[in-house]
Amino acid sequence: MSVLRTSLRLTLPLLLLAAGGAQAQDIKRLEGAGDWRAYSFQEKGNPVCYMVSEPKRDEGNYSKRGEIYLMVTHRPAEKSIDVVNVVAGYDYRTDSEVQVKVDADVFGLFTHKDTAWAPTEGDDKRLVQAMIKGKTMVVQGTSSRGTKTKDTYSLIGFTRAYKSINKACGR
Repeated sequence: MSVLRTSLRLTLPLLLLAAGGAQAQDIKRLEGAGDWRAYSFQEKGNPVCYMVSEPKRDEGNYSKRGEIYLMVTHRPAEKSIDVVNVVAGYDYRTDSEVQVKVDADVFGLFTHKDTAWAPTEGDDKRLVQAMIKGKTMVVQGTSSRGTKTKDTYSLIGFTRAYKSINKACGR
């Protein structure tokens, strides 16, 4: 994986949070559908488009957990398209892998703190294609304390939200 891609994957959540705070009025809501919401904003004159959803069900033997969500992001000016990341609401166990199952397809994501990413651009693209065709996605991970979690996402509306971010980012 290129250093640039790794850097983008690790800093994307921070960049989106910064955009959500200081520039919240500049975030434009796009057409979403079902369980997926889509947004865009300008960063240095270039569009950034993303879609997000929360799990329909989160399971695990934990007493406290932060926000849980999954995003797909396009940054066309940086040639970064279809970047998938999962935020767990806890820090993952160091050097652990997250398993994502979309219907019958299984993907492995690497972790860093509370976020999981597909290892390559090709993996991102295959995961997005599976999400377009799928109905349900299950994300399983292990926290730094050893707690196993299982989050179930609906893929209802994924394709419409995906088309919306594609259009907003000129794809």
